[in-house]
Amino acid sequence: MLASEFKRRRRELMRMMGPDSIAILPTAPLLIRNRDVHYPYRPDSDFYYLTGFPEPEAVLVLIPGRKHAEYILFNRERDRIKEQWDGTRAGQEGACIEYDADDSFPIGDLDDILPRMLEQCERIFYVMGCNPQFDKRLSEWLNAIRCESRNGMQGPVEIIALDHYLHEMRLFKSRSELKVMRQAARISAKAHKKVMQACKVGMWEYQLEAEFVRECAHQGAKAQAYPPIVGAGANGCTLHYIDNKDKVEDQQMVLIDAGCEWDYYASDITRTYPVNGIFSTPQRQLYELVLAAQEAAIAKVKPGNHWNDPHDAAVRTITRGLIKLGILKGSLAKLIREEKYKTFFPHRTGHWIGMDVHDVGDYKVDGTWRLFETGMVLTIEPGLYIPAGTKGIAKKWLNIGIRIEDDVVVTKDGCEVLTKDIAKSVAEIESIMAA
Repeated sequence: MLASEFKRRRRELMRMMGPDSIAILPTAPLLIRNRDVHYPYRPDSDFYYLTGFPEPEAVLVLIPGRKHAEYILFNRERDRIKEQWDGTRAGQEGACIEYDADDSFPIGDLDDILPRMLEQCERIFYVMGCNPQFDKRLSEWLNAIRCESRNGMQGPVEIIALDHYLHEMRLFKSRSELKVMRQAARISAKAHKKVMQACKVGMWEYQLEAEFVRECAHQGAKAQAYPPIVGAGANGCTLHYIDNKDKVEDQQMVLIDAGCEWDYYASDITRTYPVNGIFSTPQRQLYELVLAAQEAAIAKVKPGNHWNDPHDAAVRTITRGLIKLGILKGSLAKLIREEKYKTFFPHRTGHWIGMDVHDVGDYKVDGTWRLFETGMVLTIEPGLYIPAGTKGIAKKWLNIGIRIEDDVVVTKDGCEVLTKDIAKSVAEIESIMAA
């Protein structure tokens, strides 16, 4: 992402904040995995969205209209010995030159410098509750300022939820963001195809996962947007199955929900297919029903429609299909009204996607479903799941779990499927697996 993109975002946020205000945003902390080993570090999405700064132990401060510096970074100092162990740090000079900060201070000076900045502002834009340790420090700074009120010190009088403004900004993707998300989709598409080609009876779920992760890394995407889900047979009926530990057997379907992260933006894709490469009749019938539901839902993604329109279309298609297959009995309207479909389709049809795989953004505004607008990106992912033990269901349907998921951006005239390169028709899948 270009530096100009981050600068544009900061300017837009400061415009909304107005004068006499300050925004404070710490990045994510390092997390210990086990003794002397940390989890791979990823900065907080909100923090990175405004800074492009990838290091831990950093705090962003924005003060609109401040003469000396509107954009300040508190970050780690250069340290030759520590850098020899853990890699180069930007330091104060790098924060300004490489990451466009107007000024930078050592993170160790935060308690001395930031309270003095707070004294000059009336409103604080901050996200409470995400970082309890930082919440405590902010409270201590404010209490210290209030204790000086008899000396004429006013200090902040209001704390405003920063995420309310920032998440609304993040909901609408710019051209630069969509370029990155298309690349994430292309990489994941190639990886899904590799797994489809590699899948054979007798492999293990973790081997299929390894194929996907390897292909993403081979293309430069070292991080996954979320732990890959590789569920064969009954495991495919568990929505967030991540054990990926069982052997894939003949006559089973395998559900693979996986997507890489590219330049801090997620892809989120699911494909389901028979382990042996040939759909049985029951598998084909259920699969084509889910595919029809997805196509009906995608057709509803366009400006002016609301968030729930794709879900309503998927529900109607799936319920009608389950009646036709004899899995549900009754009138379409009554079954939908009584939500009988939820036994087999228990989740929503999609979610926002962006820097976070389940991205930020309100789904309702003033109590009503939000209308689609250009630049919004969401997933469309209907599914059917019929685990063993489901009452009143013929044996041929049992232990089949199917989900088909694509990433879709709202355009001026309709929508664009970012993940369109990944095969999903029965004929395409069987052809790829045969080859």
